[in-house]
Amino acid sequence: MTASPIRPDGRRPGPARRPVRDVVFVDGVRTPFGKAGEAGYYHGTRADDLVVKCLRDLLRRNPSLPPERIEEVAVAATTQSGDQGLTIGRSAALLAGLPRSVPGYAIDRMCAGAMTAVTTVAGAIAFGACEVAIAGGVEHMGHHPIGAGADPNPRFLSERLVDPAALNMGSTAENLHDRFPAITRERADRYAAASQAKLAAAYAAGHIQPDLVPVATRRSGEGWALRTVDEPPRPGTTVADLAGLRTPFRAHGRVTAGNAAGLNDGATAALLASADAAGELGLAVRMRLVSFAFAGVEPEVMGLGPVPSTEKALAQAGLDIGDIGLIEINEAFAVQVLSFLDHFGLADDDPRVNRYGGAIAVGHPLASSGVRLMTQLARQFGQDPTVRYGLTTMCVGLGMGGTVVWENPHHPDYGKDGWA
Repeated sequence: MTASPIRPDGRRPGPARRPVRDVVFVDGVRTPFGKAGEAGYYHGTRADDLVVKCLRDLLRRNPSLPPERIEEVAVAATTQSGDQGLTIGRSAALLAGLPRSVPGYAIDRMCAGAMTAVTTVAGAIAFGACEVAIAGGVEHMGHHPIGAGADPNPRFLSERLVDPAALNMGSTAENLHDRFPAITRERADRYAAASQAKLAAAYAAGHIQPDLVPVATRRSGEGWALRTVDEPPRPGTTVADLAGLRTPFRAHGRVTAGNAAGLNDGATAALLASADAAGELGLAVRMRLVSFAFAGVEPEVMGLGPVPSTEKALAQAGLDIGDIGLIEINEAFAVQVLSFLDHFGLADDDPRVNRYGGAIAVGHPLASSGVRLMTQLARQFGQDPTVRYGLTTMCVGLGMGGTVVWENPHHPDYGKDGWA
């Protein structure tokens, strides 16, 4: 057997990379997001039933897909117990009436849970392990408050492995303000008010409603109600309104309930397939996955995570930020988004960023949010064929970031770079 030729750096090259199959985003849906707690939409609704609503609606919207062709269901939840436990990908698939031959599993990467569910099944599709899969996430923060039941190892603090602030997301946001003093509270409030205004405009234009799954809920003493719109938004919010809010994470701090995402309940689900299977089954192609990456940062400045993950994903794709025409970044905190924009030299009001507003307005049910970003990007791709590439990105608890780069099939140069 002849040895591989030696490269100039003295190392032998590895085997040629096996070709992978193109993975496409077919469709995405979500429930309206609710406020966590007894007064919220879903206090009397189970988390797994929210997932079931999404799974059934994906099938309804894609009638050419035989249910038995679905080969995997991956559902993320940050707190995998109670009504969002029991290997929820499998249990929700059974509850939704999918064939018993369809397997499923649960996954957790905190806020990037649904994003990781998508990238995980995408890897399986690209490798050839399956052709069609569903990925999504759920978080019922009313039933499972953030951190409930968690038991952080005392070594984190006793051995100073992480800063104590790393275990409190609001404190990590205050740390970002410390690190970047140019990101003032007034600037964060201005960004937050703009998010509310953009979401209200998107609702008025009918851009949000097509991907919402109506959910019938029942609460004691109130009877039945049909939830068809998000509960958290506060349209008409002004910077003056936000200026009067208290700073719960630090006295005289800069992070408030108005410039951060709230505590929310909701579920999402996306249908992904190989490009070949989508063509065979007559499924629409709304996006093609180009690359994805996850990266870690210091846990005490968790919000910086999207910076290295985006740099890594762009490098893998052979692109730079100037090639990206649309950006959907999760708004866990305004300061986190602004630090990302500053790093890449983007203006606070860059028209490419969160055209429909973001989590500050619409809510952030932790593990579900990644697919919301993707669904909104897919709809914007359909509206704007001049944009070829877009990305979805988010920060993740304990100091991580995740980014997925997508290509718009409506662009005239789609597939001409050898990827498709």
